[in-house]
Amino acid sequence: MIIGTAGHIDHGKTTLVKALTGVDCDRLKEEKARGITLDLGYAYTPLPSGGTLGFIDVPGHEKLIHNMLAGATGIDFALLVIAADDGPMPQTREHLDIVELLGIRQGAVALTKIDAVSPERRAQATAEIADLLAGTALAEAPVFPVAAVTGDGIAALRAHLDHMAAHIGERGRQGGFRLAIDRCFTLSGAGTVVTGTAFSGAVSIGDQLLLSPVGKPVRVRSLRVQDTPSESGHAGQRIALALAGVEKAEVERGMWLLAPALHAPIHRFDATLRVLPGQPPLKHWMQVHLHLGAEDVPARIALLGADEIAPGSEQWAQIALERDIGTLAGDRFILRDAAARHTIGGGRVLDIFPPTRKKRSPERLAMLAALADDNPTTALQLATAQQAAGIELDAYAINRNLDAAALQAITGQLGLRLVGNTAFSPANWQALEDRLLAALAAEHERAPDMPGVERDRLRRLTLPTLGRPAFDALIAGQLAAGSVAQTNAWLHLTEHRVQMAAGDRDLWQTLKPLLETAPYNPPRVRDIAKATGVPEDTVRALFKRIARLGEAFPVAHDHYFTAEAVADLARRVAALNARDGMARAATLRDEICGGRKVAIHILEFFDRIGYTRRARDTHVLRGSPRQFGP
Repeated sequence: MIIGTAGHIDHGKTTLVKALTGVDCDRLKEEKARGITLDLGYAYTPLPSGGTLGFIDVPGHEKLIHNMLAGATGIDFALLVIAADDGPMPQTREHLDIVELLGIRQGAVALTKIDAVSPERRAQATAEIADLLAGTALAEAPVFPVAAVTGDGIAALRAHLDHMAAHIGERGRQGGFRLAIDRCFTLSGAGTVVTGTAFSGAVSIGDQLLLSPVGKPVRVRSLRVQDTPSESGHAGQRIALALAGVEKAEVERGMWLLAPALHAPIHRFDATLRVLPGQPPLKHWMQVHLHLGAEDVPARIALLGADEIAPGSEQWAQIALERDIGTLAGDRFILRDAAARHTIGGGRVLDIFPPTRKKRSPERLAMLAALADDNPTTALQLATAQQAAGIELDAYAINRNLDAAALQAITGQLGLRLVGNTAFSPANWQALEDRLLAALAAEHERAPDMPGVERDRLRRLTLPTLGRPAFDALIAGQLAAGSVAQTNAWLHLTEHRVQMAAGDRDLWQTLKPLLETAPYNPPRVRDIAKATGVPEDTVRALFKRIARLGEAFPVAHDHYFTAEAVADLARRVAALNARDGMARAATLRDEICGGRKVAIHILEFFDRIGYTRRARDTHVLRGSPRQFGP
C-alpha cells in the first residue's frame, strides 16, 4: 500500500513518517538546514504479512503544491496530518480538497504534537477535525492522537495502517505498464535511474519501454520495488528502474515510462470536471495549470455542456494543453489557477482522442456520459451504435488501456461484428447490408442498361466513410449469400440482367480479336476503324456500350482494353505492390514488355477507378484484383 502524507507546513509530517518507519525523508541539505520539506520524500517499512508499506512525504508549504501534487497521484491511502496546537490550517484544507479530487477514498488523520497541548485543546482540535471532514470522503476516517517525539500513539497508528494494507489489497495488473516519473538521478554502477508510482500493468528486467511523450526507447536494466531489489514490479508499487538507452538530462519529472503500445502523446482530451465549493465559477476558455501524474502544464478549459461550471458543480469539458503530455482515460487531474496560487478543481480523463467536430452535440455528450462509466462495455456499446462506419478498436483499447484478452472479452460480450480492427454493432452491420442492396436496386432502376456498379462507387453509395476492408467484407457476405453477383468489374443484384443487342454482339465478336492481339497496348478506335472499314463513330459508340457491360474498359481516351486484359494487369500491379510495396511505370513497362507511355496510362486508369493511389511517381494498391472478376 502506498501512503501519502498531506497537511499544513510544520505540522510534523516528516517527523511522523520517521517515527513510523525510522527513515528521515528530508534528504536535501536545504531541507535539513531549514527544517521544512521542499521536495518529495520516500520511506518504506515491512509489514507483518511480508509486504511493504510505502510512504510519500509531501511538502506542506503553499508555494510547493506542485511538488505535493507530483507525489499525491497514485497513492492508495491518505494520511492527513494536523497539529493539535494549530488545528486545520489553509494547506490542510487545500490538501484535503486535492485528496478528494484525486479520488482517494481511504485515509486516516494523525493529530500530532499532542504532548505540546492541554487535554482541552486536544479535544477542541478533534472537534475541528470532525467539522473539516464532514461531508468529505474521509468523513469516517479514524483520528489517531500521536506524539512523534515521545512515540505516544505511534503503535496504534502503525497497527491501523498494517490492517488497512491487508484489506485494501493490491491493484489489478491489467493493461500495459505505466509509471509516472517523479524523480530521476544517476547512480554509480546503475546509470540513469527513474522512480515513480506504477499506475497499471507490470514490468520486468529486460523489458523494452518508451519514455513518453518524447518517444525515447529504453530498456530496463534492473529495478527496485518498495526499495528492495526485485525481478519485476506492478501497479500500485513504488518502483525505481535503472534504464539503458537514456541519459539523465533527457528525463524530466512528469514524463511517463510505459509499454510502447500506450505511447500516444496528446494536446487535448475530454474530461469530467468539478469545481470546488468556495471557488469562482469556471468560465469557458479559462487559463489554468493542470497537474496530472507528476506533470504540471498550462492549459485552457473549453466547456462542452454549459457556459460555466458553478462552485461545487461538475460538467463535461475539453482540456487544451500548451504542450503534449501522456495520459489515458481514468487518470485523475488537478486544476489550479493561472498564477498557480490555489486549487480550483479537478476531474477525470474520459477520452484522449476527442472529435474535432460536433463536440457539443447531444450525441457526443451522451458518449461522454458513457465514457464516465467505469465499465468499458458501456462506451463501446454506445460508440458502435452511434457510428455506422464502425469503431477502430486500437484507439479504444489505448484510451482504456485494455489488453488483447480484455478487448476480446468485451467485443464477444457485445456480439460485435469485427472486420480487422473495426467493430460494428449487429444492428449497424445489418443496416449496411440493407443500404448496399438498396443502392444497387436504385442504380439498376436509374440505369437499367448498365450491368451494375463499380466496387468503389458502390462503397460511396452505401456509406462514403466506410473503410474498404469493411466494404469488402460486406460484399463478400452478400456474394456468398447469393444476394449480389459480380460480372467482370461490375457488382449487381443477382436477378439483374443486361442483354447485348444481337448486332452489337456480332460486331463485338469481329472487333474484339483486334484488341486481344496486343492486350496490353491494343489499337485505338481510329486504328480499328481504318483496319476494318467500320465507321469510326460506330466503333466508338459500340465500345462505349461494351464498356457499360464490363467487357471492355476505357483505359485512356479512345483506348479500350478487354476485361480479361485489365484483370490480368490488375493482378500484375498487385504482384508488384507485394514485391516492392508499390508499382512504378518503369517496372510495369518491363512486366508487360511494352512502352512507358502505355504503362503510365494503365496506372493512371487504376488510380482513377480507385484500385491504386498515386504517391508521387509511385502507385500504391488500394483495392483487390477480385474486383475485376475471379
